[in-house]
Amino acid sequence: MGEKPYFVKLAQAIEICNRTTLQPIVERVPLDECHNRILATDLPSLVNDPPFDNSAMDGFAMRHIDTRNPPTNLKIIGTIQAAGQEENIEVKKGQAVRIMTGAPMPKGADSILQVELTSTTNDTVTLSQEGMKHFIRKTGENLRKGETALKAGTYLTPAKLGLCATMGYPSLPVVKKLKVAIISTGDELKQPGVELQRGEIYESNSFGLSGLVKWLGHQPTRLQCVGDTIDDLRNILNSASTEYDLILTSGGVSMGEWDLVRKIMEEEGDIHFWRIKLRPGSPPLFGLWKDTPIFGLPGNPVSSHVVFRMLVAPWIRNTTSADGPIENRARAVLATDVKSTKDCLTLRRVSIELGNEGYIAHQKIHQGSGNLASVAFSEGLVILQPGQKYSIGDVVEVLLI
Repeated sequence: MGEKPYFVKLAQAIEICNRTTLQPIVERVPLDECHNRILATDLPSLVNDPPFDNSAMDGFAMRHIDTRNPPTNLKIIGTIQAAGQEENIEVKKGQAVRIMTGAPMPKGADSILQVELTSTTNDTVTLSQEGMKHFIRKTGENLRKGETALKAGTYLTPAKLGLCATMGYPSLPVVKKLKVAIISTGDELKQPGVELQRGEIYESNSFGLSGLVKWLGHQPTRLQCVGDTIDDLRNILNSASTEYDLILTSGGVSMGEWDLVRKIMEEEGDIHFWRIKLRPGSPPLFGLWKDTPIFGLPGNPVSSHVVFRMLVAPWIRNTTSADGPIENRARAVLATDVKSTKDCLTLRRVSIELGNEGYIAHQKIHQGSGNLASVAFSEGLVILQPGQKYSIGDVVEVLLI
């Protein structure tokens, strides 16, 4: 196996992970099923958008030259509500046409005036000001036929799916969802809903990790919890490696005698690194189990969540060439003192408020790595550099979650 890197910085850990990639599979999926998927190829528009010059307002279409000295009276010669109605209409001197939003512009017309700036009597419209040339949407001003509008790797949000429909696509080539196995370890773990005995706790990490995998657009499966036996762990890892693209384990990666994920990976797996300079979340490992990538995440729920966002999510985005989703980053002013650590990148959970001059960050909840409420009730993770002192009024970088 060779000697593994030990206690690496986060950037180095990400670089080591990115040396291991998967070959994405491309599938074509109906547009309705493409929400939160990753576009697999560049996507050129099949049409111009708009496909014809059209009105941006309900109002009247006319020649701009006839509106230069308002108020102006023009003769109404017709109405255009949809494509085709304009074909036999041509606007000439002193004439105007009623037109609806999105309707094609008639021949001869080069400006629009919205209806609320006009008044009508019989077949005459009175314009209170000049016509507006910028109220005409020009052919292809949004998209040009044949030009690439979305690039491979685009994370397909609702707006981008609407754009795909605008371009004429009923289905899209997308990256097949990664199948991700999630395995929690520990004799003390029980499923929510059962009665707890002394020394037992409810298993929660797999539910949070499953949601994070779905957030990235992939397919998680929560496998059964594994007790503290090497044989049981080996069996479930062997099974998962044949059925899934990626394995996430929770717990068992620290330095204790019963940290069996670390132990079995050292003895039978291929560890690429173990431990990173990150708080919370220093003990994770990454490697291969029978050629299947595996992240061993900490058992403390805050650490598990933080390590996924900082390490697992970047790897998944890299191996699928995805541009998202990503957490937004912002600058915030500290309203409370926060503490870094001597040699680790430190992430503290903070509440975010919008003040008169920008974001304000408060550390309101105690920061124990077993306190999942500190994540659930916070809006951000403040990023603290090693060995730095941070006080009230300091400007810090915040990862918005």
